[in-house]
Amino acid sequence: MIAAFLGLRLYSVLGRRAEHEEEPIQGRFENPPARPGAPRIPSPPQADAKADGRPEAQGRTRDLPLAPPSAERGLAEIASADRRFDAFAFVEGARNAYRMILEAFWKGDKAQLSHLCDQDVLNAFSTAIDARVAAGETLDNRLVRIEECSIVSAGVERGVARITLRLRADIAAVTRNAAGEVVAGSLDDAIEAVDIWTFARAVNSPDPDWLLIETDEG
Repeated sequence: MIAAFLGLRLYSVLGRRAEHEEEPIQGRFENPPARPGAPRIPSPPQADAKADGRPEAQGRTRDLPLAPPSAERGLAEIASADRRFDAFAFVEGARNAYRMILEAFWKGDKAQLSHLCDQDVLNAFSTAIDARVAAGETLDNRLVRIEECSIVSAGVERGVARITLRLRADIAAVTRNAAGEVVAGSLDDAIEAVDIWTFARAVNSPDPDWLLIETDEG
């Protein structure tokens, strides 16, 4: 269990994007604040004007990275059910979510994780954290860069939107014992980690928060 969860990683304002380094994208975030640290849905972007003065249609995926046709159909379903949803902004923020959840797990911050994960995922993280504490070990990990954040699948089922992402990142990982000595890993050599994470949200809920509901290794 400890080994499995040492590789887990994602959270934030579902709305930012980057290639190697995070580059903020122009966007509007007008929703009222939710509970601290929780992901939120950005407001729909303003329609762009065509050359003839007519607005462009909203709801495009705007060059979503590596989104298969089935995922694009699922994103359209979500956008139809929730007018506030913007797929591009979601992918942007998923990168932030990944970083925040990973860092909270590495620090053993269960309070932060409780804002970002559903109960099953929170229980799994908490079990791994407790085992680490019992062993007298701490993690000195660092997320070097996120190489990929792509949509695997998306859709709406029984009023709940679900989006599954593939995240590939370079992570420098070190495990220390109670005396602070390194017992595994190295901060000088980053390793590649691939995770498959799923977020969900009830489309009719006034709460804009998306929660991490499933984690797996890619």
